[in-house]
Amino acid sequence: MEILARLPGPLLAWFRANARDLPWRKTEDPYRIWVSEIMLQQTRVAAVLGYYARFLQTFPSVEALAESPEERLMKLWEGLGYYSRARNLQKAAKLVAEAGGQFPDTYGGLLALPGVGDYTASAIASAAFGRREAAVDGNVLRVVTRLTDCHDDIADPKTKKNVRAMVQAVMPEKEADIRIFNQATMELGATVCVPNGPPKCGECPAADFCLARLRGTAESLPVKKAKRARRTEEKTVFLLLRDGRAALRKRPDSGLLAGLWEFPNVEGSMDEQSASAAVVAWGLESRAWKNKLTARHIFTHVEWHMTGYTLEVAGNGPAEWEWVDAAGLETHAVPSAFARYYEEAKRELER
Repeated sequence: MEILARLPGPLLAWFRANARDLPWRKTEDPYRIWVSEIMLQQTRVAAVLGYYARFLQTFPSVEALAESPEERLMKLWEGLGYYSRARNLQKAAKLVAEAGGQFPDTYGGLLALPGVGDYTASAIASAAFGRREAAVDGNVLRVVTRLTDCHDDIADPKTKKNVRAMVQAVMPEKEADIRIFNQATMELGATVCVPNGPPKCGECPAADFCLARLRGTAESLPVKKAKRARRTEEKTVFLLLRDGRAALRKRPDSGLLAGLWEFPNVEGSMDEQSASAAVVAWGLESRAWKNKLTARHIFTHVEWHMTGYTLEVAGNGPAEWEWVDAAGLETHAVPSAFARYYEEAKRELER
């Protein structure tokens, strides 16, 4: 604890001189901060920047988000991944709008919003409302375990709980400092006390009292138990074209990529003969086989290996399918897992 108690002064001075210029750091508006924190969950800053600007241009207020058709929201979110975040954003927006547009201003109140967990509630409470709440993510865990030379497994909830208590105890008292302290600790972890490769100790404001640096253990920290291996699933994807339109179908309302649009697909990797039988089973007639495309997409717990066929067909297919032209494709939210087939569909439909 004595080591961590030395951190706030040099950390805040370093942050004020070196912080990245990010749009959500220029506001105390809880709506804008909340949107940024949800987008940044499991997503890199560079990937979020463009989405954040477009999102706020489309939904400048919590009321605008609450009133939006879900399909419009999902299309705007397309490619950012983890689509349940977007649905929870809208659920929370409706609750806030019903409360007169006033966000909860406490950790507990924020935690009650859909899609807001411990870290996000703390981050919003501190940055938007100056509440003294420690926000602990992977960056903060790395900084603290290196500073204190802690070899506890950071995948253990007890470790995270202990780190949060330690950070909470050393948080500054002044509101202006509280608002940026969590951001500063995360920034240090993201840009200096980095996860990949050696930490940049020569640039660190805490280098003089960092125990891991002094003991030569920085690159072995933090300790994290190995994850379970990601399972692999084989799929065959069909880009079915008919009269200048492509077939799309909607995924189930629960589970992976819930409620989004996809190109018809089946489990397993099919050769052309088996794929042809699948087309017939959908009530379609194959007219011309045009292309074969393979693709791979990695989710958190599963990896898809896809074999895709582009072909001209005749017939209507299942009643729940939609046949969309190039303009219609642009209005349907198709997840990035199907990006290669989406781009192929655009090329075919724009000919």
